Amino acid sequence: MTDCIFCKIASKEVNARIVFENERVVAFHDLFPAAPTHLLVIPKQHYTTLNDVPASEALILGELMTTASQLAADLGVAEDGYRVVMNCNGNGGQSVYHIHLHLLAGRKLTWPPG
Repeated sequence: MTDCIFCKIASKEVNARIVFENERVVAFHDLFPAAPTHLLVIPKQHYTTLNDVPASEALILGELMTTASQLAADLGVAEDGYRVVMNCNGNGGQSVYHIHLHLLAGRKLTWPPG
C-alpha cells in the first residue's frame, strides 16, 4: 500500500523508534502515547483490518501477540501488568488502517477503556 504509514515504517521509508523487527513483524513506539509504555506491533504484510486477515494467514495474529508478550517481558512491565489492544474499523477505534496491536503499560489501566 503506497499511502499506508505503517507500510512505510515497515519498509523503512519513514523513520520510527523501532524496538523489535524480524521477517514478519515490526514494533515501534507510538507517536502519541496513551501510557508510559506504548508500543505498536504490526505485521509487515498489509492487512487493512482484522476482518481482512484470511484464515490461511491467521498465524500472524499469534505472532503479533507473542511479540507483544515478549516485549512486555523485555521492558520489565510483564509482572506489573500490561494491556494489548487491537481496534477494528471506525467505531472500534481504528484510526490507521493497517492492523496493529497497542501494547500499553507503566500505569494502572482502568476499565472500561473508552
